[in-house]
Amino acid sequence: MNQKKLTKTGKEINIMKQAGKICAEALAEVRKNIKPGIPCIELDKIAEKEILKRGASPSFKTVDDYKWTICATINDQVVHGIPTEKKLKKGDIIGIDIGAMYEGYHSDLAISEAVGKISTENKKFLEVGKSTLVKAISKAQIGNRIGDISSIIQSGVEKAGYSVVKSLTGHGVGKELHEEPMIPGFGKKGTGMKLEKNMVLAIEVIYAKGSGEVRIEDDGWTISSKDHSLGGLFEQTVQLTKNGPVILTPYL
Repeated sequence: MNQKKLTKTGKEINIMKQAGKICAEALAEVRKNIKPGIPCIELDKIAEKEILKRGASPSFKTVDDYKWTICATINDQVVHGIPTEKKLKKGDIIGIDIGAMYEGYHSDLAISEAVGKISTENKKFLEVGKSTLVKAISKAQIGNRIGDISSIIQSGVEKAGYSVVKSLTGHGVGKELHEEPMIPGFGKKGTGMKLEKNMVLAIEVIYAKGSGEVRIEDDGWTISSKDHSLGGLFEQTVQLTKNGPVILTPYL
């Protein structure tokens, strides 16, 4: 593969910055409504409304047969959860994955957070995901390799006693929602593709309290932990610059 195709032009980056801003703003509105009693489908409607009114469109609706704006995962669900009429309960952990397409370019963003009060143990689980993503993004430096990001994700998750979901990865993002290179949540420092200026990467920490083995639910989309342990997902779209990584989907 010609690695030059994996980098973006200045014009493309500017469009993607707007896509990322819209995505983050839409997620901020969704987060305001995460509370006990709300159906996940209502969060989806809020996300779509916020993306559309900013002149963008939902990235996830470009995926074959996926008809929703967000993925909503609850507790032992890890990724790709369909937002349904199921209502959130106090003590749930919900993951929201969202993407916005602006002028033909995508952004991708995800968080996991508490619905009301949760246990200290589950608070720690979420904090590990957040902090590991921050450390992983710090390795998105020109001249580093994919393995430098992957190894940081693996060590951050495993040192806390959790497991990386190895069958799911981060990825490049641009005209397509999922592009090369793939960015596993495990690997060896100093290995893999060399990172270049103006690559745009969706860096993801996908992990579980238990074994990290997953299964696909009957709906054909939702991926849950096989052992029913708590799942988590944190993701940001990141541009590689000469001054270090720049987050295009900043949490608000």
